[in-house]
Amino acid sequence: MSTSRTAETAVRTFRPALRSRLAALLATAATAAALLVAGTATSAHAADPPLRDLATAKGKVIGTAVTGSKLTGTYGDLAGAQFNSLTPGNAMKWESVEPSRGTYNWTEADQIVAFAQAHNQQVRGHTLVWHSQNPGWLTNGTWTPAQLSTILQDHITTEVTRYKGKLAAWDVVNEPFNEDGTYRSTLWSNNLGTDYIAQALTWARAADPAAKLYINDYNVEGVNAKSTALYNLVKSLKERGIPVDGVGLQAHLILGQYPATLQQNIQRFADLGVDVAITELDIRMQLPATEAKLTQQAADYKSVMNACVAVTRCVGVTVWGFTDSDSWIPDVFDGYGAATPYTESFTPKPAYYAIAQALGGTPSTEGCTATYSVPNQWNSGFTGQVTIACSAGRSLSSWRVTWTYGAGQQVAQAWNATCTQSGAAVTCVNASYNGTVPSGGSVSFGFNGTWSGSNPVPTVTLG
Repeated sequence: MSTSRTAETAVRTFRPALRSRLAALLATAATAAALLVAGTATSAHAADPPLRDLATAKGKVIGTAVTGSKLTGTYGDLAGAQFNSLTPGNAMKWESVEPSRGTYNWTEADQIVAFAQAHNQQVRGHTLVWHSQNPGWLTNGTWTPAQLSTILQDHITTEVTRYKGKLAAWDVVNEPFNEDGTYRSTLWSNNLGTDYIAQALTWARAADPAAKLYINDYNVEGVNAKSTALYNLVKSLKERGIPVDGVGLQAHLILGQYPATLQQNIQRFADLGVDVAITELDIRMQLPATEAKLTQQAADYKSVMNACVAVTRCVGVTVWGFTDSDSWIPDVFDGYGAATPYTESFTPKPAYYAIAQALGGTPSTEGCTATYSVPNQWNSGFTGQVTIACSAGRSLSSWRVTWTYGAGQQVAQAWNATCTQSGAAVTCVNASYNGTVPSGGSVSFGFNGTWSGSNPVPTVTLG
């Protein structure tokens, strides 16, 4: 899996786009048009079970990164209703909490924690030790290794202690590796050696023994040199008795480039005895968005979710912003965007429904229909047919149709579906080979039945 980056220091910056809003508005309009073609509607979304309820039923976390100042209105409503975990996008990074040495600003971080507590959500702390988004006084200072070690310990202890008992997990060390699996040259590794990682974990554990401690990185989703270096590090730390509870796989993916070895990779970390979290999932596409791209994006989101659901120690998935209006992608990757499950106007995309389905939700049937017909009828019998069709941009991976007869009809024999009847109520579900209804396509099944007196066409429900 390739995630090419154009601005290394801006890669983890989580902020609304600062560029001209014209491009964003055009992208939103294109996405909205594609969604109209796809048949996605807000009214249908409102009736769906919240993602957090589906995730909780699976024993998983479904989270989102958030901007504290936006936690009002529709943004706040969706963040509170749909997710059971929040990650501060920027608010807990070093430059945010200690812009001047010894002067702290906890305002946004406290706001996010309070919001999460009010909405019965976990909080994931992000991040304590990183090569980027550090305050100028730190990066421009001249420090001896002993001084730098003391500064790092003080920072970790101060921040983790402030939120002791309030956070479920911390991304303690962020992005320590190069693409080839060597250690990244940073303020920390250059002055303290690579064992700064073990020291940071140890200090974090001392400050909050209950919080889960993670190492987090990007381009480590599949099995490759970088993820293997992370694997070997975690194995070594475990053998030494260093407190490491999990690994975070960021998963900033490109449309159509889902890493085929993701589940295998999650499992090998789990086999080391640590948890795994997908921590920063988004799937960017070249703009404008089209119904075909949104359909592919939904498939990619579902594949990531399925990989996590399949491994017990994969604790869950956090999307790096749930709406395109709060995504970092357009600022860093020219011409790319539409990476999250919601448009800028908070309309759910097919990706939203794919996430829900992977968590055990019923596939959305919006944009799909079921039509009942009687192509043949004789004295006391008839042949019935039901056709399930989906409009462009919508699809089903399974289907179920129901109807209630009003004149005593009975289903005798069905093909291309399994049908059962209880009294007047009939339920038919797909066979093993025809559950998929493709975008713009259809499938049909048939049955023979009996009637007496009249044979009115019933109303069919797809769901």
